[in-house]
Amino acid sequence: MKYVLDSHILIWALFADEKLLRQACAIINNRKNEIYYSAASVWKIGIKHSKSQKKMPISGGLLAESCDMADMLSLPITKEHALAAGLRRGENTPPHKAPFDKILIAQAKSEGMVFLTYDHLLEGYEEDCVRTV
Repeated sequence: MKYVLDSHILIWALFADEKLLRQACAIINNRKNEIYYSAASVWKIGIKHSKSQKKMPISGGLLAESCDMADMLSLPITKEHALAAGLRRGENTPPHKAPFDKILIAQAKSEGMVFLTYDHLLEGYEEDCVRTV
């Protein structure tokens, strides 16, 4: 199975944070799975790092380098991903306005992957590719 990881899950997995749930850890460590990190996550973390190194001590460069060292596969953002990012939320779901999450879901959907996240608000997009842990 192919998975693209949410930015938080990436950081937790790479830097051995106890917030990473066993279920996510089992998916990431299963050699039968292909684990991807998105250019969108590198971009997002880079922005957060430039705003506050205290709140986000990891730079986008360090994130990408760490993913590469962990043998994760890089997923660039394509025109097709951008076009698929016009996702709609289900009726009566709380608002969610994070554009980085939308592009990650669009990438997973376009590429036949599973988007692995901890954020239950993302279930409101009602996309089969979203899996929360």
